[in-house]
Amino acid sequence: MDLGSVIGLVLILGLLFGAMAMGVGIGAYIDIPSVLIVIGGSIGALLVAFKMEQMKNFVKIFMIAIKPPQENVPELIKKLVEYSTQARRDGILSLEAAANNEENDFLKKGLSMAVDGNEPDTIRELLEIEMEQTSERHKANAAIFDQWAGLAGAMGMIGTLIGLVAMLLNMSDPSAIGPSMAVALLTTMYGAMIGNIFGTPIANILNIRDADENLVKTIILEGIMSIQAGDNPRTLEAKLLSFLPPNERVSQFE
Repeated sequence: MDLGSVIGLVLILGLLFGAMAMGVGIGAYIDIPSVLIVIGGSIGALLVAFKMEQMKNFVKIFMIAIKPPQENVPELIKKLVEYSTQARRDGILSLEAAANNEENDFLKKGLSMAVDGNEPDTIRELLEIEMEQTSERHKANAAIFDQWAGLAGAMGMIGTLIGLVAMLLNMSDPSAIGPSMAVALLTTMYGAMIGNIFGTPIANILNIRDADENLVKTIILEGIMSIQAGDNPRTLEAKLLSFLPPNERVSQFE
């Protein structure tokens, strides 16, 4: 669970609803026509803009932003150095059992190809293709929330125009002005809330998650290339630690 994302969402919603409650009460800000226009309209527009396969994973994608897969990068580097040491000592074929038991799918795939004797250029090409395609899928998923932000804001403006038209058509009936004005204002508020609480922030954190995953896979790729080339484990470790911030670089040879 990403504590920062959870705290941020709770803080935003808590402060907004708290401010509403201290004013005229939360009930005054609930308007069903506005909900239908903004939430229903923006979700409908997303269904038009994206494939159904992507939209089926909407909740799953949102949960990745809140609870992303965790990878202990220093431990990963340590594991790769251990594999390198074993390969130099016993030969790369000795890593076959480790490859079969590896839990990280990307590392398992690369290590298996190295054990099977594939050419270095072939291994790098295949792994880079997988990295590129995975990243493209992640960016497409993040685009759903980025688009949601814009569509929710647009639906809010449409709702505002609907409310204003209804109000102007009923100027002779004072009792109809209030509900029409509520639709006009609340749709704008709902659109802004969706866009700035869920849409843009979630899209941004998903792009950050993609960058983090790419970093892990780059470390694995460089590690496998060095293992296959028979590089000295110390050299391999120094290369992989360079991907980390200086304060996280801890060598197991010191």
